[in-house]
Amino acid sequence: MQFYCGRFCLDLDTPKVMGIVNVTPDSFSDGGQFNQDDLAVAHALDLIEQGAAVLDIGGESTRPNATPVPVAEELQRVIPVIEALVARDIPVPISIDTYKPEVMRAAIAAGASIVNDVRGLQEAGALEAVANSDAGVCIMHMQGTPQTMQLEPHYEDVVAEVKQFLHMQRNACLAAGIAQDRIMLDPGFGFGKTRAHNIALAKALPQLLDLGCPLLVGLSRKSVLGQMTGNDVDARLHASVAAAVISAMQGAHLLRVHDVKATVEALKVVAALK
Repeated sequence: MQFYCGRFCLDLDTPKVMGIVNVTPDSFSDGGQFNQDDLAVAHALDLIEQGAAVLDIGGESTRPNATPVPVAEELQRVIPVIEALVARDIPVPISIDTYKPEVMRAAIAAGASIVNDVRGLQEAGALEAVANSDAGVCIMHMQGTPQTMQLEPHYEDVVAEVKQFLHMQRNACLAAGIAQDRIMLDPGFGFGKTRAHNIALAKALPQLLDLGCPLLVGLSRKSVLGQMTGNDVDARLHASVAAAVISAMQGAHLLRVHDVKATVEALKVVAALK
């Protein structure tokens, strides 16, 4: 399966890794570690060395109860990092992790090739921001907002409802002129889901493949893994790699992770066995 994004074409016939670069002071796992431009750039370059096929740069935490960040501040955090990486002519596409159309447009202008939107292009102007570019897009499902999503998540049928949302937003992209080979889908593990919801979605990944787009899965270090293992966020490496391997064997094409090298090596085993 091919995924087109800007000047890049990702071959997703074997699962690949998206490395996380949080340029934020308050992300749930690594907040504050890389929220200076030079540290973020160095971290991004290191992730490429470790085998990341995509870099996902975010300037606003989407953890539960995260404080919203003004557009100007988010731009100030992410644009210098994108520009610095583009100036180095890195060999992998840059993804901008944002739901704000203003940030999408500025990031694409600075050289980002993918928009990774936790709100699935539902904000006014977001769909147009992607449609008026050649960037790829990742549409994610979230129930509620980061401020409300984990209060009391409820579904009649979590798999059916998530699939319906992704189908609807994929069709909106197609109607706006975004080709299907520029669209990726993400069920949104941990975004308005209980442990039971997350497990149900993980088991149902093959059903989401029916939508004809590559699947992105982000389970790295998330609270559901802590619930399963009893481990704090900084001690979830083994659980995160296990989740990535199982997701890949269930059909996921791109795994969004903090621990790139360990995941890349594990996915090589998955590819060999498949």
